[in-house]
Amino acid sequence: MMIDQDSTGLDGRWTTYALSLLRIVTALLFLQHGTSKILSFPATAASDPSTWSLFWVAGYLELIGSLLLVVGLFTRPVAFLLTGEMAIGYWIVHAPKSVFPVLNGGESAVLFCFVFLLFAATGPGEWSIDEVLRKRRTDSDGYSSPRM
Repeated sequence: MMIDQDSTGLDGRWTTYALSLLRIVTALLFLQHGTSKILSFPATAASDPSTWSLFWVAGYLELIGSLLLVVGLFTRPVAFLLTGEMAIGYWIVHAPKSVFPVLNGGESAVLFCFVFLLFAATGPGEWSIDEVLRKRRTDSDGYSSPRM
């Protein structure tokens, strides 16, 4: 059954704000993976990886990428990079344990991967530095630049 948007009052005007909230919450959750690996907070089995190991590189991608996503700066390229990181992480760490994500512990890796893919495709939403910069370019140039 399809919901009639007119009868619910949901006409899409809140979509960009919901996208911003999803980006911020996702980035804050993902940030914990980076702080755990690089700053050992909170300490986990993945804390303090060897320098230049895949876990060390992943930790820095997670730490820096999450901070950029929280504020919505360079959202599309960062999200695309993190999509790849999560896909690689899933196939290297989780998939060898089992075909099923519920058994191999890879549900969050798959979910992060596809949520980041969404941000790479749609951009950051209204509450972001990218959006502020886009609006500033539009105002100063006198034409509408593409959404970031």
